[in-house]
Amino acid sequence: MKLLSPAISRLVRFRQWRTETWLSNPIGTQREVLQDLVTHAQYTEIGRKFGLTKLFSITDFKNTIPIQEYEDIQPYVERIMNGEENILWNTPVNWFAKSSGTTSTKSKFIPITKESLEDCHFQGAKDVISLYYYLNPNSDLLTGKGLVIGGSHQMCIINENIQYGDLSAVLLQNSPYWGQWIRTPELSIALMDEWESKIEKLAQSTIKENVTSLSGVPTWTLVLLKRILEITGKESISEVWPNLEVYIHGGVSFVPYKEQFKKIIGREIHYLEIYNASEGFFAVQDSLTEEGMLLLLNHGIFYEFMPVEEYGKLEPKTIGLNKVEIGKNYAIVISTNAGLWRYMPGDTVQFTSTFPFRVKVSGRLKHFINAFGEELIIDNTDKAIAIAAEKTNSIVNDYTAAPIYFGDSQSGSHEWLIEFEKAPHCIKEFAYELDCALKTLNSDYEAKRYKDIALQMPLVKQLPKDVFTKWLSKKGKLGGQHKVPRLSNERTYVEEILEMIN
Repeated sequence: MKLLSPAISRLVRFRQWRTETWLSNPIGTQREVLQDLVTHAQYTEIGRKFGLTKLFSITDFKNTIPIQEYEDIQPYVERIMNGEENILWNTPVNWFAKSSGTTSTKSKFIPITKESLEDCHFQGAKDVISLYYYLNPNSDLLTGKGLVIGGSHQMCIINENIQYGDLSAVLLQNSPYWGQWIRTPELSIALMDEWESKIEKLAQSTIKENVTSLSGVPTWTLVLLKRILEITGKESISEVWPNLEVYIHGGVSFVPYKEQFKKIIGREIHYLEIYNASEGFFAVQDSLTEEGMLLLLNHGIFYEFMPVEEYGKLEPKTIGLNKVEIGKNYAIVISTNAGLWRYMPGDTVQFTSTFPFRVKVSGRLKHFINAFGEELIIDNTDKAIAIAAEKTNSIVNDYTAAPIYFGDSQSGSHEWLIEFEKAPHCIKEFAYELDCALKTLNSDYEAKRYKDIALQMPLVKQLPKDVFTKWLSKKGKLGGQHKVPRLSNERTYVEEILEMIN
């Protein structure tokens, strides 16, 4: 491996210096970010509505603007898509990221401004590269290409001057010259929206490239890698791309997938976690030894954190960085340079450290199971699935789970629909190990499982191969950033899948 070139070395040192500058004063940095956001908002309709020209403190800001979800900002979004300006932000909004964090039939269109592109998303991408080089100073990452498995791009039918697509497609369409230089495949393939054809063209067009990095949601990345092995007849991806050194992942927990990646790649590479969404680039892994991702505090986003027990209250309380606690579940609330004001994307996070502030994604506000007081979150179930798979020598492709309500005379249970890459020898053994792991990871679940009084053993059903793919396709949610919902407190998803296979 070659040492850093002088140019890359200078870039890494400069960006690391910038990072250390705001790391040394995180609270002050966040105050400056909010002040800049409010300054922009003075010239907008929402700024006039909430009197942002008069605000002078964080307390005033929180007391003046209510916490908002997508339904609250949707009327503003529709007006912007119809060509109105200076509604949520004081510069033109020509792009929207079509959010698809769940399989809900209602799409969310998140505004993307010039400021959010340059100062949030692209700055975050630069930080990923510089942090990776900082952690791996002998890297040859930029001597090859980065294969990005992104989403599709479409023209907005409401206004021909405004375009929308998956976030990855919006970023690809607007990426600066350095982004075009280091990625593969060509843009026409990267932006295809028919996923079966797209996977084939991705495979055929990148096999002979010198791919040094992969980026994408684990499920679709695995589909592509398997197809590449089929085409080439190779035993492992390292035979196809011998210089591959890092897989950059995010969007879902990587825990259930890591063993599959190790097996299909065929040798050790680096794995780097990022936390980016349509609403912004929030965090990136900055340590090889510490758990969690570094929260990016100078990227045009002001953060608040709502204890999850506040969700649903008439006037929910939020706290700042100076009051967060390690290990507690918070819903993130953001104000951004895309014109989102005290907006709740729906993710929940836990802090793994403070000073520096590192987080891990623990789930979604609406993706949990708490039918019997068990309070299961995705962080629990992803880890339990991985433990059960290891104990039973199996590999899980994907899963979803929901409660079963047995009635007054019988306690409830959880139904798990699991698609295996490698099935366990005995499903009942897998269910037993899953149950044991959940008890270890979640004391509320353990209490409800005591003597089967409130909750019986989980019911695990093995699905045929590709059922989740067919289900997503049927819902028009195939590919890109679309993901199978891990948990639901109701049975809608589970019943749809069961009905389809029956």
